[in-house]
Amino acid sequence: MAHRQMIRAAWLAIACSALIGANDRAGAAEPRADAASASIQIAASEATSRFVPLGVGKSVVIDLPRDVKDILVADPKTANAVVRTSRRAYIVGIAVGQTSVYFFDADGRQIAGLDIAVTRDLNGVRAALRHIFPDADMRIDGIGDGVVLTGSAASPAEAQQAFDLATRLVGDGNKVVNGITVRGRDQILLKVTVAEVQRDVIKQLGINLGGAAGSGSTVLNYTTALPFSAYGQPISDTSAALKYQSLTATLRAMERAGVIRTLAEPNLTAISGETASFLAGGEFPIPSGLSCDTSKSPPVCQPTVDFKKFGVSLTFTPVVLTEGRISLKVMTEVSDLSTDNALTLQAPGSNQTLTVPSIRVRRADTTVEIPSGGALAMAGMIQEQTKQQLNGLPGLMQIPVLGALFRSRDYVNRQSELMVLVSPFIVKAVASKDLARPDDGFADVSDQSSVLLGRLNRIYGVEGSVDPRRVYRGSYGFIMD
Repeated sequence: MAHRQMIRAAWLAIACSALIGANDRAGAAEPRADAASASIQIAASEATSRFVPLGVGKSVVIDLPRDVKDILVADPKTANAVVRTSRRAYIVGIAVGQTSVYFFDADGRQIAGLDIAVTRDLNGVRAALRHIFPDADMRIDGIGDGVVLTGSAASPAEAQQAFDLATRLVGDGNKVVNGITVRGRDQILLKVTVAEVQRDVIKQLGINLGGAAGSGSTVLNYTTALPFSAYGQPISDTSAALKYQSLTATLRAMERAGVIRTLAEPNLTAISGETASFLAGGEFPIPSGLSCDTSKSPPVCQPTVDFKKFGVSLTFTPVVLTEGRISLKVMTEVSDLSTDNALTLQAPGSNQTLTVPSIRVRRADTTVEIPSGGALAMAGMIQEQTKQQLNGLPGLMQIPVLGALFRSRDYVNRQSELMVLVSPFIVKAVASKDLARPDDGFADVSDQSSVLLGRLNRIYGVEGSVDPRRVYRGSYGFIMD
């Protein structure tokens, strides 16, 4: 028994020693793995690189603090590095793009890292910008195959010229980013006067004849009607009728003379280079079709309309070129409704008609260069239209004197002249306290004064400038022709 216990103790001791040895070997293997991972280090990266811009065909000289042993160029097609001595290297730009260059010493340690960006050669453009705009603060930088303009200019014209210069260099305006800001952009006030006078003269003269000739069962009824086709309709229903036996003669004679005056004086303010528009008029509906609901039986249809603008409109785009000179693009239009060439519509299956008026338009569009405070007169837009028509019975209307009984005369003469005066001014902001409104100092009158004395208001004018108790005799307020 003692011998067996000794053998068991010996085997137990051997197993324990083997287990302890395995644990020791495992514990020794883990520190070696950590040591291997800890030995991996980044010797060179873009985080420690220095950015160097370089033009195509240009070079830069690099002086190194230690002797160089190895050079790494990421993309030799973009840039190349040439070592002349152990501490001097030349970097040459070959093509547009980006690459990295690293220098190492004999021990494999990084000496320097360069992030090379090869762009277009912009030195010529920089010199041109400094020569053309000596007082402007403009910069041009390359990004890939494009360029970026930054800085500030005195006027939009200078910024546009710099953009055109960069576009000519690149050859494509889409590759030029214009980031130039304009210092204190000017504001332009445009004072416009639109004056038009129209004169219409209409003369109508004619005789309608009606009656019957014959006896018994053979009777000839005859009648004539005045069409007045030049104007389209009689200008008045006034007539004088003469009846002799079976003959009836109706005299239609009328003359009309009219004058129409149109005056508009819109004032608009816009920033240099921006567009402003103005419309004084209205909109009238034009039927454009039918919108039908086919889900119902029978389908329910509703008319659809579009709106057309008419009146006095103004659109202008000012650009300040130099101090006091303005390039001005002006488009003005005067339109009104007219019965000439009107369109009459009638719905299917209905006796109701709809008349759509036409629009008479006078339009002027021009681009000029004038100084601040100067005036542009767009005049000479004169139009004269004369229409005269004779209608009557063939043969009888040619008889002297008596032929007037068998014919009608319709005469229309229209004359119009339009003149547009445009004056641009370079303006600055004004304080609100320096402005006056038409209703400053206005106060409603009491019922007693309105009923008994016929007054419209109690006070009119700026408060404090005139004694409200002072009685003023004469015209006051707005005077309208």
